[in-house]
Amino acid sequence: MRKTFLLLLLINSYNLFAQHKDYPIQAVPFTQVHLSDNFWLPRIKVNELVTIPASFERCEKTGRVKNFEMAASHSGKFCTIYPFDDTDIYKTLEGASYSLSLFPDAKLEAYMDSLIAIVAKAQEPDGYLYTARTIDPTHPQAWAGAKRWVNERKLSHELYNAGHLYEAAAAHYMATGKKNLLNIALKNADLVCSVFGPAPDQQHTAPGHEVVEMGLVKLYRITGKKEYLNTAKYFIEERGRDVSYDSTSKDEWKNGAYWQDNVPVTEQTEAEGHAVRAGYLYSAMADVAALMGDEKLLNAVDTIWNNVVGKKMYVQGGVGAIGDGERFGDNYELPNATAYNETCAAIAQVFWNERMFLLHGDSKYIDVLEKTLYNGFISGVGLDGKSFFYTNAMQVKNSFNHPDMEATRSGWFPCSCCPTNVVRLMPSIPGYVYAQQNDKLYANLFIAGATALKINGKEVGIVQQNNYPWDGDLKFIIKPKSAFDFSMLIRIPGWARNEAMPSDLYSFYNNSDQKTIITINGKEVDYPIENGYAVLNRKWKKNDIIEVRLPMEVKKVVANNNVKSDVGRVALQRGPIMYCAEWVDNNGKAANIVMPVNTQLQASFNPDLLNGIEVLKANVPAVVIEDNGEAIKTQNQNFMAIPYYAWANRGKGEMMMWFPEKVDDVDLIAGK
Repeated sequence: MRKTFLLLLLINSYNLFAQHKDYPIQAVPFTQVHLSDNFWLPRIKVNELVTIPASFERCEKTGRVKNFEMAASHSGKFCTIYPFDDTDIYKTLEGASYSLSLFPDAKLEAYMDSLIAIVAKAQEPDGYLYTARTIDPTHPQAWAGAKRWVNERKLSHELYNAGHLYEAAAAHYMATGKKNLLNIALKNADLVCSVFGPAPDQQHTAPGHEVVEMGLVKLYRITGKKEYLNTAKYFIEERGRDVSYDSTSKDEWKNGAYWQDNVPVTEQTEAEGHAVRAGYLYSAMADVAALMGDEKLLNAVDTIWNNVVGKKMYVQGGVGAIGDGERFGDNYELPNATAYNETCAAIAQVFWNERMFLLHGDSKYIDVLEKTLYNGFISGVGLDGKSFFYTNAMQVKNSFNHPDMEATRSGWFPCSCCPTNVVRLMPSIPGYVYAQQNDKLYANLFIAGATALKINGKEVGIVQQNNYPWDGDLKFIIKPKSAFDFSMLIRIPGWARNEAMPSDLYSFYNNSDQKTIITINGKEVDYPIENGYAVLNRKWKKNDIIEVRLPMEVKKVVANNNVKSDVGRVALQRGPIMYCAEWVDNNGKAANIVMPVNTQLQASFNPDLLNGIEVLKANVPAVVIEDNGEAIKTQNQNFMAIPYYAWANRGKGEMMMWFPEKVDDVDLIAGK
């Protein structure tokens, strides 16, 4: 009964705006997709059983919950480090809400209600909610500023906190039907909309750390209150209008580029500044472009997307190359030794690329989303579910890497935005599998499970069966209540069409002549490809079976010659999975491996290694030091690569993703 209510609630929330502009394509909500697969479901279960409880526990032990309790009593001293620490509670509540829709848990739900009650008591009468000030308004946390909002553009994160509150409230309401967190969010949003805007008596400020824009859009979808959407648009359009920045400076902190605030967003053509903030901004730009029919915003976000995918993305889907400022570098500035690749930035890329697909219906956006999900995102959390990477390295060599590089995972961090961001994205993945547009049903991600939905008012169920990403054989069982016509659009991944990236940033060294084979009820069919999708249009009857065979060859990836760090090197890919070599599988080292052009790699599944993975093996040359330490030589040795996401789960040592095709230089390091 509860699931039926939630489904009707969700449908009604979205149907409320059917008469308005919106994304031409709509994702099938997470509440309607029930997973059964062997890859994502265990991870989501670990998130439920380990990551969420650990996150709540750490919020309590580190004082994040205490901050809210002190704010309610207006006594004490803010006891954590950053004014945005409130968001770790909000993000964990969001993730727990998604998880409840998958795994109902009365005990967890009761705990969440108790925590929401604490948050409610910390909220001031007019809706303001920011523990760093409310605890002691006369002595707020240093970044907060002397008065409300005065430091918002750069340091206070007041609106950032609000945005994550809204995102959590929307997820909680849609997953449970309860309004206890939603009411807190709406009260705060009403305050924000009254304070900020274009009117002379309002504050004219662009948020320092974007996310409030995305949250306001979600509240608009639930309530239909146009002020929320208008304020989201205002925050986006206010960027680039602060005259206090020095437009002549090349310093991103001084000219505003760090905050994507140097020029109006419709004039921005490159991804710049802090990579997480940027991803949230671009997601919000897509939201507002869709909901308000804003062509200028649409053109700008299209241009910026082409820049990221064509010049600023790592081969495993990570972004944000530069540690100083956690930011994008220049075009083609993608160093391996000092790669930053914040986990939160990968998560922001997932949000953004989903929205780009909903705008345009092109598989290239899901190709990028898939690359990030299977590589740059899940590399950020250990297989144990409670150890994390803040940054995601591209190589670890002799432990002499840049000091900001991480070679081991941590339980949490003083700034723990990434672990709690993992908490909220992981259980929401069912909402990325399917999408609809009129009589079209898009199958975007290959994750085994079942969904029930309506196409043009007619009921149909879809059961997806596979062993993806290890196996390219996919099965879709179509279960309409009665036979009717609609189009099933199945994504043919770029990697199965000899496309390493939907740009010339990366390409395959060894293109394949194998094609994707599709059968319906055992009979092979020809199919047109539109925007990367195989279009199967027919009258579907109960238990029709679509089978898809994707070629799962091992591919060598090469980078554009403008990426100086990767010249003369190759990376390894099979299906959507990028590979790396770890010291533990390769005679204690990984940085000494050479991958000649003619190297033949073989794939095999090892069920006992790292929770079950496909490994790549070959025989390759390696550079080794003579016993006397006075000479070096190359010798052949067995080589093994593992999925990039699985590295750093067996201790600390070398890791490499890009392998030289030949020896062209040797670095000599004296001493240990």
